[in-house]
Amino acid sequence: MKRRWINILILLAVLTVFAGCGGKTKEEVPGNLQNNPMLGGEIFDDTSVTVFAAKSLEQAMEEMIEAYNRIRPTVTVYANYDSSGTLATQIEEGAACDVFFPASQFQMDELQEAGLILEDSRIDLLKNQLCVVTYPDSGTKVTGLADLAQADSIALAGGFVPVGRYTRQAMINLGILSETDDAENVSSSEISAALGGVMVNECANVGAVATAVSEGANEVGTVYRSDLTGFSGRLVVLENVSAELTGEVLYPAAQVKNDQADELERNAAADFMLFLASDQAKEIFLNYQFETAE
Repeated sequence: MKRRWINILILLAVLTVFAGCGGKTKEEVPGNLQNNPMLGGEIFDDTSVTVFAAKSLEQAMEEMIEAYNRIRPTVTVYANYDSSGTLATQIEEGAACDVFFPASQFQMDELQEAGLILEDSRIDLLKNQLCVVTYPDSGTKVTGLADLAQADSIALAGGFVPVGRYTRQAMINLGILSETDDAENVSSSEISAALGGVMVNECANVGAVATAVSEGANEVGTVYRSDLTGFSGRLVVLENVSAELTGEVLYPAAQVKNDQADELERNAAADFMLFLASDQAKEIFLNYQFETAE
C-alpha cells in the first residue's frame, strides 16, 4: 500500500507540472522528491544523470531520454544497459549511478538491503511477460516451455539475469526442474540434463538471447514480450508464459545513493524519476509492449 501511495503522489506531481499548475507543497511530495526543482518549475544548469537500466528497456529508454531532453535540454542522461544482475553488481562495487531501473525486484531488494537506495524513492513502474520464441520458418516442434526437450538447441539467459531466473522458476513450477530455494542457482548444465541433453547456450542478457534466436543460432529461447518490438518479423512467439508460472515480472525504479553526485545532479536524478512516472513516459512504454504496474 505504501508503494502504491507513493506512486500516486508522484503521478499527481507530474500531472501538475505538465499542466502548468503551481506545483505541490513540500509536504505532499514523498521522500527525496520534496526538493525537486521540477516541482517549482525551475530550469536546470548544465548537469547530468546516469541511469543503469535493464537491457530489455533499451529501446524504450532511448526514446524516453529524447522526450525528456525536449523538456530538460540542459540535462545529459547517460544510460548503461545490461542484465539487471550485472548492473546491480557494478553499483555494489562503487560505479557512479543515479537511477537504477532493473527488470526484477530481486536486484533492487539487494541494493535496498545494502543501504544503496535512497529512502522512499522506489516505485514499481512496469510489468512484462516471459515468452518462448523461435525464428520464422524454424520448423520447430516446440510449442512452449513444457516441451523444450524437443528443441535441438536453446538460448537461455543465465540465472543471474532476471529473464533467466523467471524461466527457471517457470520450469520448476512445471515440474521440469527440481524444487530449489533459489531458481537463480540452477545451472545451464542442470537444465540441459533435465531436458534430455538439449544444448543450452547461456547468454549474458536478454538481448543476446533474442539475437541468437533471431539469427538462427539457436532454435528457441526465452525473452520478454517487450523484446519483440526490436525484433519485428525476426522472432515468432510460441508461448506467452503465465505469471502464475514465473511470478509477476515487475520493473521497479529508484534513485541510488551516489556519493559522487553533487546536489544539482541529485536533483536532476529526482527530476528524471518524476518523468519516468509521467503519462508521457507511460505512453512510450506502452508502445514497446510494457504494461504499467498497478
